[in-house]
Amino acid sequence: MASIQRNIVGKIFQPGETTVEQSNKGRMVKIAAIALAGLLLLWLIWPFNSVPTGFRGVVTQFGAIKGVENEGLVILPPWRKLAIFSIRAEAASIEDADGSTSDTQPVKVSMTVRYSIQTDKVAEVYEKYTHDGDLSSYVQTATQEIFKAVTARYSATDLISKRAQVSADINQELRVKLAQYGAQVINIDMRNFSFSQSYMSAINDKVTQEQLRLAAENKLRTVEAEQKQKVAIAEAEASARKAAADGEAYANLKIAQAQAEALKIQNQALAQNRDVLELRRIEVEKIKAEKWDGALPTQVLSSITPFMQFTPPPPREREQRK
Repeated sequence: MASIQRNIVGKIFQPGETTVEQSNKGRMVKIAAIALAGLLLLWLIWPFNSVPTGFRGVVTQFGAIKGVENEGLVILPPWRKLAIFSIRAEAASIEDADGSTSDTQPVKVSMTVRYSIQTDKVAEVYEKYTHDGDLSSYVQTATQEIFKAVTARYSATDLISKRAQVSADINQELRVKLAQYGAQVINIDMRNFSFSQSYMSAINDKVTQEQLRLAAENKLRTVEAEQKQKVAIAEAEASARKAAADGEAYANLKIAQAQAEALKIQNQALAQNRDVLELRRIEVEKIKAEKWDGALPTQVLSSITPFMQFTPPPPREREQRK
């Protein structure tokens, strides 16, 4: 150390310099040393700090947490330190989380869980789990545990058909679990479930059989619908023919009833007016008798009395007779 000082002094104070010059250079060195020490001291006791957006500042004093600062300017005394703590959304990837269904079928799934630290739990999380807000290892462990617990409640077929419900169950239970670590779940992206190759083959065969069954049922329903349509058409035609026949029979019945009623009325009229008709007949016979000139029809006379000759009276005698 002494040799270094001598080298520095030797470089500053060159041989041949006067005492005044050496004194001036000595004062300049002292001033520079004092300025450097002042800057170093200012850097050590600088009170101004800043917390970026999306973070919190954890204030510690000799290792003990003294408070949590929000985003912005923070002024601290030199004996306190500021640690930047993230409360932004973080992602934890879980690859091939394994579980077992209620019917003992092994299943795997890959998920991505997005989470963030609760702002009122920053000091607790900083003290117990992490100094920067990264809880990915805790989230991965908790997610695998929850996945095993949830899949054990579903059969393999329900796990596929009720995927939305399974995802909701995992989300709900993971929220409760991560709340113990001071974190909150933002969302879960769950990819397809994967089963063993033999089980997937069995599922494919079952799906194929189900599709064939549905196709056969659809064809049967089509045939039944066509048959029902034909029956309906035949019934409609038969109903139409019956209605036409009933209408015609009804019309004929009405006509017959009308004719019978007319005959009845005529008979009643004839029975009631028999005397009138007889009087009319007598009147007609009288008119005929009055108009008869005493001559018989020639053909009738010739056919009845071929050997009789009848001479009609003269016109005057006929008039007198009248």
